[in-house]
Amino acid sequence: MAVDLSYDPEVLDLIERTRTFVNDVCLPLENEHQGDAQAAGGDALRLDLNKQAKAAGIFAPHAPKEYGGLGLGMSDRSPIFTAAGRSTFGPLALHLGAPDEGNVHMLAAIADPEQKAKYLAPLAAGDIRSAFAMTEPAPGAGADPNALRTAATKAEGGWKINGKKRFITGADGAGMFIIMARTSGEPGDRGGATMFLAPGDTPGITVDRYVHTCDRGMIGGHCEVTFTDVFVPDADVLGEVDEGYRYAQVRLGPARMTHVMRWMGIAQRAHDIALDYVTDRQGFGGRLGDLGMIQQMIADNEIDLAATEALLARACYELDQGEHASNSTSMAKTFGAEAFSRVLDRSIQMCGGLGVSDDLPLARLANELRPFRIYDGPSEVHRWAIAKRAVSRTRKAHEKGIRNV
Repeated sequence: MAVDLSYDPEVLDLIERTRTFVNDVCLPLENEHQGDAQAAGGDALRLDLNKQAKAAGIFAPHAPKEYGGLGLGMSDRSPIFTAAGRSTFGPLALHLGAPDEGNVHMLAAIADPEQKAKYLAPLAAGDIRSAFAMTEPAPGAGADPNALRTAATKAEGGWKINGKKRFITGADGAGMFIIMARTSGEPGDRGGATMFLAPGDTPGITVDRYVHTCDRGMIGGHCEVTFTDVFVPDADVLGEVDEGYRYAQVRLGPARMTHVMRWMGIAQRAHDIALDYVTDRQGFGGRLGDLGMIQQMIADNEIDLAATEALLARACYELDQGEHASNSTSMAKTFGAEAFSRVLDRSIQMCGGLGVSDDLPLARLANELRPFRIYDGPSEVHRWAIAKRAVSRTRKAHEKGIRNV
């Protein structure tokens, strides 16, 4: 049976309308403000772009229909997220950027009806922003989530949370937090974490400072946040106590793939800019695009983009089938993050001096992309996990007497 990679007419129409909106509305604003969303207006900018996206019928393609979204699955949302991602302001406008997109996905899957009314409804509508608070300063949780040190202790009617977090995207001004805290065991123990929901103005939540990074496309910064005796009622425990890591997988796999989708848009844009340049630029007796070394860079860009798209399609298919897709999402995330950096670097090289100037957006887009090799798990951690699964699979085969010859 043939594999069908086509899209329904409704999805194709949505892709086209998203492309038009991004070209007409988002790209001019992004270029005017050098991609700095905070400098462009922060939340005021977001709310205005959200309003325009709603009017265009392209707002929140991932969110459930009953909460104002378009209810698309992973495979159908992929080309739309990519179209939005051509501008660093596109995900902001369509309300499909991190961390809000991943939090909407997780709340829709895990939250109980009361939690959905309290947290999911305003988040899906874009009335508030959110933050996912898991990463901590050393020696706390980072790439190794088992190092979690933020602790939640039982109190009358709920829990009290104490700890410090770092690199919490969107924390400044967030209307709600999803907080990962240890409810059993010790730092280094496997498991024992629980997720808690808390309004942004809950007493004891303090945004200490922005941790300035090379990317500028987000609102609310990547922040250090302190939780001091933050009280969360039992009703706002997300999922079951001590099962936070298991529930987080509902978010992490899809969120890695939506990162790939969005940054695919940036990489394709960079490649298109370089193609425009080398097709017209004259040098060495002809067009740069006719030179062998330039053609090799063009071809390598095309291959990296196509290979990432294929890995992404496989991972999205598995996720849509209800599978964990741990291996396929790790592969797509690792390859895509590194491939996109290669695409940006080649595109800059093809454009020469303009590539590293503010006359083109390539250098700042490279800065937006570079953190992707770290965010949502460093490439090295994903490689370690992929290798562990391969060795485990082979060991189990050996135990059954199956060996490769």
